[in-house]
Amino acid sequence: MNRRTWLTLVASGPIAFALDTNGQSGRPVKDVVADAERSFAGAMAARDLAAFAAHLSPEAVFFSNADGSQVMRGKTAIVEGWKRLFEGPTAPFSWSPETAQVLDSGTLAMTTGPVRDPKGQVTGRFSSVWRLEDGQWRVIFDRGCSCA
Repeated sequence: MNRRTWLTLVASGPIAFALDTNGQSGRPVKDVVADAERSFAGAMAARDLAAFAAHLSPEAVFFSNADGSQVMRGKTAIVEGWKRLFEGPTAPFSWSPETAQVLDSGTLAMTTGPVRDPKGQVTGRFSSVWRLEDGQWRVIFDRGCSCA
């Protein structure tokens, strides 16, 4: 290994590690996180509660109302709290990331974007904080608001 290659690897270590950990070498980590958010939202659209749950960290925290005063703590409580939203053939809302940002360490990220009703009208916004856990991006904090 020549000196230039070695210096490049040392300087880009955290980013390269994050890329390799995700098995997505060559892609920006923020794109990988945005894809995880789309997959998370896709679980709701597909009415697949198990797939939804797979995106949650065991210690996730969801703020469950507009003012943030109610909190669901832990994967089990969140799945139980969201179970009713998976009943019926049509999702009561959908979401998609507009932006994703990742810490330079490559271990924490945040996604934000619109929440839409079944007709496609924007009814609010969401923010999700993701953490890299055992090579998978999982939601650790989530909050939506009705502020369109």
